Amino acid sequence: MTVANSTPPKTETEAMSVADSPFLQAIVQQIRANDPYGTYRNWADELLLKPFIMSKAEKREIPVEGDIDPMTKGRIFAFYRAIAARIEEETGQLATVVVDLSHEGFGWVLIFAGRLILVSRTLRDAQRFGYASIDKMAKEGEKLTQKGVEMATKYSEVCDL
Repeated sequence: MTVANSTPPKTETEAMSVADSPFLQAIVQQIRANDPYGTYRNWADELLLKPFIMSKAEKREIPVEGDIDPMTKGRIFAFYRAIAARIEEETGQLATVVVDLSHEGFGWVLIFAGRLILVSRTLRDAQRFGYASIDKMAKEGEKLTQKGVEMATKYSEVCDL
């Protein structure tokens, strides 16, 4: 009699762990890479991702008037740089991120390789950037990553220019 070493599937109430998602691992990697003083070196991965998770009530409490908090800008950059890093891993194409945000929280994000735009997103109320759960953030990141990978593989000759 043999016993299989498999873990049971996660229920809806259990949150996805960082180890389960290459995208979440990429965000953690981006956060640590952009930490010049090593502050986050010993922090748990889940603790690093906690600022990305906000309920609707928490988002409503954040005012949209005034400038965007530098920490929020950092989260936006980390999220989209993680997408670019995942696209690079899967396609081998160098992906670059450009973020243009006004002081009012409106703007856009482009991820491109060569002359090809892989991902284009409009940002609105960037002061309230965040996701309801870690699962939703991982799904959104993977969805955008896959769209970028599809574009890069479909039009690879444009990426090489």
